[in-house]
Amino acid sequence: MNVSLSPWSVSDADSLTVAVGESPELAVQLGQKVESPSAARTYIAQYLNDDDGTVAFAIRVDGVAVGHVALSHIERRNDSAWASYWVTASRRGHGLASRSLATIAAHAFDTLGLFRLELGHRVNNPASCRVATAAGFAAEGIERSKLRYGSDRYDVETHARLSTDPRPPIELVPIVGAAVRPAR
Repeated sequence: MNVSLSPWSVSDADSLTVAVGESPELAVQLGQKVESPSAARTYIAQYLNDDDGTVAFAIRVDGVAVGHVALSHIERRNDSAWASYWVTASRRGHGLASRSLATIAAHAFDTLGLFRLELGHRVNNPASCRVATAAGFAAEGIERSKLRYGSDRYDVETHARLSTDPRPPIELVPIVGAAVRPAR
């Protein structure tokens, strides 16, 4: 299994469509329906590029996009960012998300010059908590009813990782074909 991270491309539309089909909860997380390759191409072009400063990578297995890891809301005054991730249902349980999250954290600290990364997961998603913890993100607390998916609200456990925290003993994933942004 050849695992890598690389920027999303509109040519990944079929893979994104399959991922959402396997994991319908992803449509809620993505904030819109991605039910066709056409809708997926639009989503990729609008939300998975770096035009807004987001650093987003497809998690690839043998060249096929099977997940996503990103840094968004990059804030230079405090050198912080928000981390997010997902892996399609058929590829969960193989450490792809935690390895990819640890990789993007190393990229954030070593290449982008960030100091603090934050993330949050629904408290009813223990798998996401395991991913965050394995990637070296320490739990910091619960934010009550923070997320709203439709009419449902969810408590969120927040995690953070600092550049000064010990690196987790986890194998990183190669980043391929990404533009390198120097630290500021």
